[in-house]
Amino acid sequence: MRTYTLVMLIAAAVTFIVTPMARHLARYVHAITPVRARDVHTTPIPRLGGLAMLVGFFVAVLLSARIPFLAAVFSETQQIVGVALAAAWVVLLGVADDLWDLDWWAKLGGQILAGLILASYGVVLVTFPIAGLTVGSARLSAIVTIFVVVAAINAVNFVDGLDGLAAGMIAIGGTAFFLYAYLLTRVSSPENYSSLAAVILAALVGICVGFLPHNFHPARIFMGDTGAMLIGLLIAAPAIIVTGNIDPERVTVTQALPAYLPILLPLAVLAVPLIDMLLAVVRRVGAGHSPFHPDRGHIHHRLLDLGHTHRGAVLIMYAWTVVVSSTAVLMVLIPTPWALGIGGVLSVIAYGLTRTKRSRAGVTGD
Repeated sequence: MRTYTLVMLIAAAVTFIVTPMARHLARYVHAITPVRARDVHTTPIPRLGGLAMLVGFFVAVLLSARIPFLAAVFSETQQIVGVALAAAWVVLLGVADDLWDLDWWAKLGGQILAGLILASYGVVLVTFPIAGLTVGSARLSAIVTIFVVVAAINAVNFVDGLDGLAAGMIAIGGTAFFLYAYLLTRVSSPENYSSLAAVILAALVGICVGFLPHNFHPARIFMGDTGAMLIGLLIAAPAIIVTGNIDPERVTVTQALPAYLPILLPLAVLAVPLIDMLLAVVRRVGAGHSPFHPDRGHIHHRLLDLGHTHRGAVLIMYAWTVVVSSTAVLMVLIPTPWALGIGGVLSVIAYGLTRTKRSRAGVTGD
């Protein structure tokens, strides 16, 4: 655990240090988010924060490759190279979008290519952890992998609408996913519980935490599509890796539900963004627009309309992320009824916070 904590701290420190440089670069190349009708910020804000996050991720991974405990992880470099190339590609795609506002079909095509990059380097969803159930064919595995990647990227992208929202939600959910990946690896591979998925998740949490001080309200820089697509990819890749690496022979009947969690937990981590994305697609298509047509109907906008402050809406979204992701992880640690009971109590608290209306008038800093 200390090794993964070190990876997380390196990623956070590098991202925190490099982010001001990304902000200056964004100003230099005029990658500035203007004030639009659907936005909640009142002054133009530089974006391209995802560049700093990519640097933090790469430095953390490169340094972790030199740690003896993680030697087995990097002895087979194919998958990590695939993740690195896909991450670099989506950041390039995001930079192009942040600079020139690409059409939705161009972004979707680039996201599909990112999934293809992962699949071509062996990061594919092949085996489900129960009874050795396989997807069926290499082509179908690639298609499923691409679907997971595109869905995760767009879920994060859609929810990235308030200062610190996407980075904080992925930091919370990523921490829960990291703990699960770490614990599951210790159970399934007690002889060597180093894990590529855990390394990626530790670095992901680190870059989100390092970016948050610059991005929390009032934000001095946005991650932009550059960062949103990056962290969406980096939450999808470990889910695919973990699911494919579980040995079904070591999963007992009593572990059936925990064994399914590689599939369920990423959905839990992204539950709020995925729900928001599905509602947005239905809303936009129903209005005769493209699914990627921007609007002001997201969940975080509705929280603002309820009277919550900017920070209050973000914290409520954090709370719901804690509820769903922590409940999923608790199912591994304690009996399922107890985990669901705790989740129910947390849900009631989160619901109470959500329905508590506050006036934004007279609140400083929001």
